Amino acid sequence: MTPAGVLRAEWTKVHTVRATLIALACVLPATAGASALACASYRPAAEADFDPVFHAFFGLCFGQLAALCFGVLVVTAEYRTGGIRTALAAVPRRGLFYGCKLAVIGACGLAVGLLTGFVSLLSGQALLGGAGVGIGADGALRAALGCGLYLGLLTVLAAGVATAVRSQVAALGLLVPLLTLVQPVVGTTSAAYRLTRLLPDAAGQAVLHTRPTDGLGPWSGLAVLAAWTLAAVLAGWWVLERRDA
Repeated sequence: MTPAGVLRAEWTKVHTVRATLIALACVLPATAGASALACASYRPAAEADFDPVFHAFFGLCFGQLAALCFGVLVVTAEYRTGGIRTALAAVPRRGLFYGCKLAVIGACGLAVGLLTGFVSLLSGQALLGGAGVGIGADGALRAALGCGLYLGLLTVLAAGVATAVRSQVAALGLLVPLLTLVQPVVGTTSAAYRLTRLLPDAAGQAVLHTRPTDGLGPWSGLAVLAAWTLAAVLAGWWVLERRDA
């Protein structure tokens, strides 16, 4: 089967399975909805470090959970139903199969992430009223685009982990605490913050900030997230190449 044929087959798997579509569709309302509530309830105060752009992405912590579920479900559905055997029989070149699957997952995550980024930014700034800024403000457009890149990379990272562990429960049990609990529990003032700021979520979300922080810069943060994603992809590839379906 040609790469184009494999890509079409992987896209068919994504848009014909209800669970994966629901997970992907939840990214936008979860992010933009929670962000809109946060912005609508904001009361202006004398906060020199208030970042209106980052505040508009308050809901990303919820939307990223849906993105993780999407990446995991696309992979683990085949292992749960045994469809992976049929898929590998049709595409014996496992590297081609894996690469096309990740490409489709990443493209879906990027597309929904870009839409989510612009909707969250524009609606959030409108609801902030006088405290809001325009899309032409320093870092605003970068943050909207960065949201798409962030969610696209997260979906691929989730798919890589799911391929390595071959279990929906195990993959989500590893990813959800890592991306949602570690830094909030540790905090941003302890000595451990020097390490937790390098976690995928903290590093990747640096691109959403337009005010100086103690963390990484916008592009260096995305580079750290990309490194995590590459590690997960390589782990998944290693398992896929060496284990039976």
